[in-house]
Amino acid sequence: MEQFIAFGIVGLSTAAIYAVIGSGLVLTYTTTGVFNFAHGAAGMISAFVYWQLTVGWGRPAPMAIVAVLLVFAPLFGLLFGKALAPTQGLGDAEKLVMTIALLSGLIVLARWIWNPNESRSLTRFFADKPSIDLGPVIITWHQALTMAVAVAVAAALRILLYRTRIGAEMRATVDDRALVGLTGADPRRANRIAWMLGIELAAIGGILIAPTVALDAAQLSLLIVSAYTAAIFGRLRNLPMTFAGAVVVGLLESYLTGYLPQNEYLPGLRLAAPALLLFVALLMFPHGRLRGRDRKLSPVPSPSINGSLAFAVVVVVAGLMLATMLTESDLITYGAMFAWGVIALSYVPLLGFAGQISLCQLSLAGVGAVAYAHLGPEGQWWALPAAMGIAGVVGAVVAVPALRLSGVYLALATAAFAVILDRWIFTLPSFEILGVRISLFDQGSVSLVGPDLFGMELDTTAEVTVFAAVCLAVAGLAVALLRRSRFGRRLIALRDSEAAYATLGGSLLAARVLVFALAAAIAGLGGALYGMQVRAVAPEQFNLVAGLPIFLIVTIAGLGAVGAGLFTGAVFAGPLNVIPVLWPGLQNLAQVLPALGGIAFGGGVLKDGAIASMRDEWLPMLRDRIVAPLLALLVLGLWGLRLIDVVDGWGFTFGVVAAVVAARVLHGVRARPAPDPAQVPVEWWGVRRPWTSDDEEVLDRAVATGS
Repeated sequence: MEQFIAFGIVGLSTAAIYAVIGSGLVLTYTTTGVFNFAHGAAGMISAFVYWQLTVGWGRPAPMAIVAVLLVFAPLFGLLFGKALAPTQGLGDAEKLVMTIALLSGLIVLARWIWNPNESRSLTRFFADKPSIDLGPVIITWHQALTMAVAVAVAAALRILLYRTRIGAEMRATVDDRALVGLTGADPRRANRIAWMLGIELAAIGGILIAPTVALDAAQLSLLIVSAYTAAIFGRLRNLPMTFAGAVVVGLLESYLTGYLPQNEYLPGLRLAAPALLLFVALLMFPHGRLRGRDRKLSPVPSPSINGSLAFAVVVVVAGLMLATMLTESDLITYGAMFAWGVIALSYVPLLGFAGQISLCQLSLAGVGAVAYAHLGPEGQWWALPAAMGIAGVVGAVVAVPALRLSGVYLALATAAFAVILDRWIFTLPSFEILGVRISLFDQGSVSLVGPDLFGMELDTTAEVTVFAAVCLAVAGLAVALLRRSRFGRRLIALRDSEAAYATLGGSLLAARVLVFALAAAIAGLGGALYGMQVRAVAPEQFNLVAGLPIFLIVTIAGLGAVGAGLFTGAVFAGPLNVIPVLWPGLQNLAQVLPALGGIAFGGGVLKDGAIASMRDEWLPMLRDRIVAPLLALLVLGLWGLRLIDVVDGWGFTFGVVAAVVAARVLHGVRARPAPDPAQVPVEWWGVRRPWTSDDEEVLDRAVATGS
C-alpha cells in the first residue's frame, strides 16, 4: 500500500506540471482559435534559458526565475502572438503550418545554441532540504512545490477569468470577437494577454519538469503530448476537466512505471502511454465545432496530360543526370531526393485533394521500409508492391478510428500514432501472431538492397537513384490522373464540405479509408526507396520530429500541386545538405530553413504556394517553341561535356544557371509586345518600328502643311 501511495504522489506531481502546461494551451486556443503545437517548445526554450542563467552563468535561482517568468516568457508570448496572428484567416492545414514551423524551428534553435552532445541537468528545487515525512509516504520539496504551483495556477486562472474585466473580455472574445469590439473592449489586447499567459504557463511547466528529465530539446518539446491529452479531456475549452485529465495522465504514467511487468516488449509502452491515451481520448470524447475553423480553401489545379508527361520525363532525366555525374558518396546524400519526393507526394492526395491532415506520413514510410527489408532480403521484385500494400493497410487502420475526427483533432491523432510507432512499435523485438513471425527493426537497424527486376539487379547506388526517379515520375503521373478522375473530384468535394459530401450520397468511411490507404502506400514506397538508397535504416529516422520539415516544405510548395513531391525532395536533399558542405558554419541555419519557410507561408508571403508562383513565372518560357528547345539542348550539351570530363561539376552547375538566365532574357525579348505606332516619335520611325510606305506620305503631308 505504501508503494502504491508513493507512486501516486509521483504521478500527482507530474500531473501538476501537465495541468499547468495544458491550461496554458487551452487558454490560448479558446481565446485566439489557434492550436499551438509549439506550446511545449516554448516551455523547452524557457527551461534552457533558466539553465543558462543558473548553471551556465551562475546566477542565483530566484533571480533566474524572475528573469524567465517576468521578462523572457511575457516577451516570448508577445512574439508568439505577433507571429501567429495572420493564421486566423487561413484554413485548418495552413493554421497548423505556422505552429508546426515554430515547433520545428525552436527545436533546431535550441540545438544550435546549446550543443546537444553536451550533457546538461538542473537541480531540483530545495534539493538540499530533507524530504517531508507524511508517515506512509515521503514527499520531496520539489514535488510539494510542483503541486502547490498547480493549485495556485488553478485558483489564479479562476479569479482572472471570472473576477476581472480582462478575463470577461477574453471569455467574450471566444463567443463573438466582433461583438466584443462593439462594446468598447479590445479583442487584440485580450489575445496578447492570452498569449503572454499561455507561454508563461508553458515556461513554468518547463522549469518544473526539466530537473526530472534529460535536458534535451526534442524530448522536452514532446512532453507536450501528455499536456495535449489533458487538454483533450477538457475538450480544449474546459480548464477544470483539463486538470482532471492531467491527473489521469500523470497517475497512469507513474503506475505503469511501477507495476508494468518487466519484459522486452513493454518498456516502450511506458514511453508511448501518453500518446496512446491521447489517441483514445480523441476517439472517446465528443468534440464540438472547431474554434475558428475556416473553410476558405484555395482551388486545386487540374494538371494537363501533356504537362504531366513532360514533368515525368524531366524527373527521369534529372535522375539520370545525378546518377551519371555524382560520386557514390554524393549519390547516397543527394540521390535520396527522389525517395523523399515520393514520401512528400503522399501528402498531395491526402491533404491537398481530400483535406485530411496527417503528421504520420514519415512513420508510414518507415513501415514500408521495414516491410520491404524483411520481405525482400535479396531484392525480390514483389516485395516492393507488398510493402506498399502493408503500409496501405496500416494507413487504412489509422483512418477507420479517426473517421470522426477532422482538423486539429485529426492532426493530433496522427501525431499520437507517429509517437506510438516511434516509441513502442518500432522498438519491439520479433514476435508471433497466429503462428506468423513478425520482425520490425529488431531493436536495431535493418538492411535493404535494390530490387531484382526480372533478372536485372539494381545493386548500385546509381541504379537505385534512377529507379527512384522513375518511381517518382510514375507516382506523380498517377496522382495527376487521380486528380482528373471522378474519384479525385470526389476527394475535392470531401475537402470542401464533408457534410455536403455525405448528404449527396458519398461514403465518408470509404473515401477516407481509400485516400489514407493510397497515401500510406505512396509513403511506404518512398520509405522503401530511401532504405535502398542509404542501405540501412533505423527507427529514429522515421519519428515525428524528423517528419515535420517534410510536412512544412510540402505545404510551402503547395498542397494540391503534383510537383510538390519533386520540390520537397530537391529542397530536403539539396540546399539542406549543400549549404553545410559549402559553408560549415551555416549548418544550423540550413536546418532551420524549413521552419522559416513555414513562418513565411503562415505570414502570407507564399499564400498560394511556391509552385504556383514558379508556374506563373516560368511556364510561359517553357511553352516558348524556340526558347524551350534551345534551353533543353544547352542543358543536354552541358551534361555531355560533364560526362567526358570537359567541365567539372561546378562548371556544369554554373553553365545550367547561365543557360536558364539567358533563356529568360531571350524569352523576355520575344514576348515583348510590339510598340504602338501611335506612341513612337516620328524621329524613331524605322528604328523602333518598321518603316512603311505610308510613313513617307505622312511626312510629306506634314512638311507641306508646315506642321
